[in-house]
Order: sequence, then C-alpha cells, then structure tokens
Amino acid sequence: MGERTQSTNNPPSPPFSKGGMGGFEHRAQNTEVKMIATRDAYGEALLELGKKRDNIVVLDADLSGSTKTAKFAKAFPHRFFNLGVSEQDMVGTAAGLSLTGKVPFASTFAVFETGRAWDQIRLVICYSNTNVKLVATHGGITVGEDGASHQALEDIALMRVLPNMTVIVPADAIETTSVINAIADYSGPVYVRLGRVKVPCIMPPDYKFKLGRAYVFRIGKDANIIAVGIMVDAALKAAKSLSSQGIDTGVINMSTIKPLDEDTLLLAAKSSKLIITAEEHSVIGGLGGAVCEFLSENYPVPVKRIGIRDVFGCSGNPDALLKLYGLTPEGIVKTVEEAL
Repeated sequence: MGERTQSTNNPPSPPFSKGGMGGFEHRAQNTEVKMIATRDAYGEALLELGKKRDNIVVLDADLSGSTKTAKFAKAFPHRFFNLGVSEQDMVGTAAGLSLTGKVPFASTFAVFETGRAWDQIRLVICYSNTNVKLVATHGGITVGEDGASHQALEDIALMRVLPNMTVIVPADAIETTSVINAIADYSGPVYVRLGRVKVPCIMPPDYKFKLGRAYVFRIGKDANIIAVGIMVDAALKAAKSLSSQGIDTGVINMSTIKPLDEDTLLLAAKSSKLIITAEEHSVIGGLGGAVCEFLSENYPVPVKRIGIRDVFGCSGNPDALLKLYGLTPEGIVKTVEEAL
C-alpha cells in the first residue's frame, strides 16, 4: 500500500525566539538550501539520543523503515519494540514503559497513531499524564500517491483537544532535531507531527527550539503569516513577494501549536492589519482554529485561514496536491492581497 497550519503604540516586548526583525537575512546567506525530510532528521536524532541515554526506548507499529526508527532498532535492538499492526497496543505499552522510568518514543503514520489509537492516547497517556512521546510521520497531503486513507488532515485537532497533550509541528530538519532533543527532557505527553517528503532547511543552523515559543522571522505592519510545518517555507516565499509589492508582511513559525505562544500572537495582531494562518491540515481545529479561538476572545482582528477546506485529500504527486489545495506561496499571496 505504499508507505503506510490594528496597531498599538506600545506592543508587548517580544517573548519569542528572534530571527531577525528586519527581514529574512539568514535565508539570503544560504546560497544552497538543503532538502531533508523531517522523518529522516527524526531517525538521526533518535540514534544520537540513544547513544547518550540508556533510558530512551523506541516503539513502532511495523513501519520502522518508513518512520526511520529502524536506525535506532539496528543500533539498540534491546531497546526497540515492534508491536506490529497494533497501534493501540503500542500506545499502551509505551505508557507502561514510561512508568518504569523509560522515555518512550512511539511512532507510526500520523493517520494511524492519532486515529486508531485515540482512545488509548486519551486514557493511558493524557488522562494518566504519562511521559510518552508520540512522534508520527507522514502527516498531511504530501503523503502523496497513497491517497486519502493515509493522509492525516485531522491529527492536530485530535491531539490538541486532549488535556495535558503538547502538540508540535517542526518546520524543517533543523527544527526537528532540536525538538526531539527538547522533548526527551520534558516530562509529559507530547505529539510531534512530521512529514514524508524532503523539505528545505530554513531555520538557522544554530537554532534552538523552545517549547511554547514561536520563532519570528519578521513582524510585518500590513500582514503577519502564522505558519507551521511545510507551510513556513511557503510563507517566507510569499512574504518576500508581497514585500516587493510594498505590502509589509511578517512570518512567524508557530511550531508549538499547544501551548500556543499567545504573547507573540498578540504582538503580531496588534502590529498589523491582518493575520494569515497556513497549515497542511484541515482549517478546522488545527493552527487556524487555535489562532482564531485566542484572538476572538483577546484581540479580535481579521484572520484568514489557509489549509484544507473541510474535504478529504486525494491521490497525486505531493507538489501537485499542494497546488490543488492552494498550499503554495502563490496561494498565500492571493489570500493576503484579496483580504487587504
């Protein structure tokens, strides 16, 4: 079957990771952008963690070649558990291992991890507040030719609604590596959503992920794009195009969707006329939902959500699917222009 998101005179001081408020300088310095899948970065990060800490254990549901946990399995076979096509069992076993002092990373495709095992995640991980790291690959429509059955477009919503759960969507391989190391030291349930395809490395080489803190590339006066995952790169390209037209546009990588960086979001809203959210996920319940929920209660401003519009995906080339659903720099530019 193939391989199974009005100006104020005195805005708050920035609490975020700062990426150069004047523009996108570090991208200009990178003459050759590396293309690495976030799942590949996960496999490498796990391997390095395993070398440093013997309390790291890894579980998979018969997809270790695709999730890249196979690298850890080969190096540390006594700390790797293949539970087969039994995602519910994998989640329950991970929770049990966490109670013995282990730090379990449990992986499979996003559609299976969050869908098939949701009841177990709710009860034995979130309700019990166990120290389990759910790292799912193959999120979004860029799963490609495997089609709607394998394209998780609702996983962020399913995880975000659960109490005690932290939800993270890294933008690239650099951020993924930093995220995996950070959550290994964090006590509590975490869901990390990764992708299948290779994506540009856009974060600075010295970037350090901070849980619950956005990374601001730039704050714009006309519009600010809040993006996650693969859409951060699209947002940066769109912002460059818009700025060349005289539309002052900022970009914020809101990689931690829960807990949301409310201070940075409030700063973005108070600094510009328009907020755009961009995600490779349904516009219902994901990043767009989280942003609208917060702003509607705290600082109502115009918001436009870019994502999948309440439909299932379909089989096709990943790039063609992104274009079909409007998840491109051109799609973002058009949305900003029409909204303003």
